[in-house]
Amino acid sequence: MISEATAGPVDELAEQISRTTGLPPDDARRVVADVLAYFTETTEEYVRRRHRELQTYGARNDEIFARLGTELRHWPVRSPELSARQLRRIVYG
Repeated sequence: MISEATAGPVDELAEQISRTTGLPPDDARRVVADVLAYFTETTEEYVRRRHRELQTYGARNDEIFARLGTELRHWPVRSPELSARQLRRIVYG
């Protein structure tokens, strides 16, 4: 357990999750790290990651870019509305 004098918000959140869910402290810290990574992913990182994921499952670029445009509208971290051309530029430079 981390002493209260040296605990930061991330440590406090991990301890709270561990206490309230019964998760072991290491698992709770991983959960917090995953959530923080999810919410700090930039639009460009998200677009590149999702493009790779969707290509892996055989989706074609026209389908991928249409889907990404829709997904970004509902993404937890607000993104500007991007055209298919702007999405292509993020992926291919």
